[in-house]
Amino acid sequence: MTDTARPEARSPRGFVDRRARDLTAERKILAAVAEVYERYGFEALETGAFEYADALGKFLPDADRPNEGVFALQDDDEQWMALRYDLTAPLARFAAQNWETLPKPFRRYAFGPVWRNEKPGPGRYREFVQCDADTVGSARPEADAEIIAMAVAGLEAAGLPSGSAIVKINNRKLLDGLLASVGVMDERQKLVVLRAVDKLDRLGPEGVSMLLGKGRLDESGAYTTGAELSHHGIDSVLKFIGADGAPLQFTGAGGQPIQFVADRSAVLNRMSSVLSGSALGEEGLEELAKIDQALTGMGVSPARANFDSSIVRGLEYYTGAVFEAELLLQTTDDKGQPMRFGSIGGGGRYDDLVARFTGERTPATGFSFGVTRLAAALKAAGRDLAADARGPVVVLVLDQDRMADYMAVAGELRAAGIAAEVYLGTSGMRPQMKYADRRLSPAAVIIGGDEFAAGTVTLKDLDLGRELASGVTDNAAWRAERPGQMTVPRAELVAAVRRIVDAPKSEGSA
Repeated sequence: MTDTARPEARSPRGFVDRRARDLTAERKILAAVAEVYERYGFEALETGAFEYADALGKFLPDADRPNEGVFALQDDDEQWMALRYDLTAPLARFAAQNWETLPKPFRRYAFGPVWRNEKPGPGRYREFVQCDADTVGSARPEADAEIIAMAVAGLEAAGLPSGSAIVKINNRKLLDGLLASVGVMDERQKLVVLRAVDKLDRLGPEGVSMLLGKGRLDESGAYTTGAELSHHGIDSVLKFIGADGAPLQFTGAGGQPIQFVADRSAVLNRMSSVLSGSALGEEGLEELAKIDQALTGMGVSPARANFDSSIVRGLEYYTGAVFEAELLLQTTDDKGQPMRFGSIGGGGRYDDLVARFTGERTPATGFSFGVTRLAAALKAAGRDLAADARGPVVVLVLDQDRMADYMAVAGELRAAGIAAEVYLGTSGMRPQMKYADRRLSPAAVIIGGDEFAAGTVTLKDLDLGRELASGVTDNAAWRAERPGQMTVPRAELVAAVRRIVDAPKSEGSA
């Protein structure tokens, strides 16, 4: 008899398995953000995982490479379908398909997995969860302001302390107007400029200056061709992206100075001084002024959302206001070295996307964030939602002939709204306790022969044990109120378990 070849158990590159802790954190984020979005009057929308490939716009696969950038397959009618690359293209298709019956403007939020057929790397996955909110059908700058205010409120509702992040705002018309004033009209050259400005945080003014000129040789030896602007053009762009000047300091979480901001109107005045004589630039400034007024009316301070002339966003379809949320806290990498966490979400106005389907320009604006990345930002901010994940109460089985009784105990706890399970393995008490600990159970229910005879149950507070193991030993009053193990009458089971489940953490715990 020959051995059957066994497949190797392995995950596809760029795809990850996630257990309850990570999923719990993401669900908490989505629930908190959804509540904010609905409070702003946005309705939930869910579209299918697949879209026809031609609906994906700039991500449409080449005819000879149908899987380039996206995961695509050919249907039985020979049309190419692709897993959605983001949540914006499906919205544009949905809006165009249902425009006659939709309330206008149409305000929707959506969340779900998206897929990208790109080379995976550290922190770069081929599948991840996005959360978007968009308004389709309003050209008013106040629609942009509302999206920005909602993004600020959503990030804070998810758990980011006020002052630990800021939404930076710009308008693509400003840079377009500036470039037109120095003679740049070619779209390819304009795109090279945008990409150069987008690298300001990483390369600094000198590196950006090279990319605006002839080009730049990076550390790996690769040469990037520049935009080939004139000296006057380079100076104008560099002056513009530094237009927010020397702003005032404010303090963030913990009282530490973490960001410098100026009054939004002051930033606008400095931008205006660089853009004098540009009609398109003046139009962009007017839109930003209206955004400022709306944000002020909604109580969004410059410390939470401010103008920044270096924000351009990478995608080509933005047509007006653009914004990017940035984490401001000092963070470290896995080796404890300081690192810049950077962007945790972004968006802007895209007035041409729906027109791909209808031929008619339809104004739209939105904000998007990656849920996994926001969870990582929350962890960097000291709010690890995964750390709050808990398993069910575990009912240990010490007498195999009393399984029905153990099942009844679990059923009683579940009926009271407490997650519970009966251990269904065949191991002894010590492995069962280890199992309960690995399940992050708050408590174990122990009923052996003595307990059955006396009509009692023994409860072990596993949450307490974990906190003591993590070093919480100096809060004597707290420990005295929470005995690690107790025996109570059977009739008091639910009340006793609930006290353990609902008990607050010690002030000395993490």
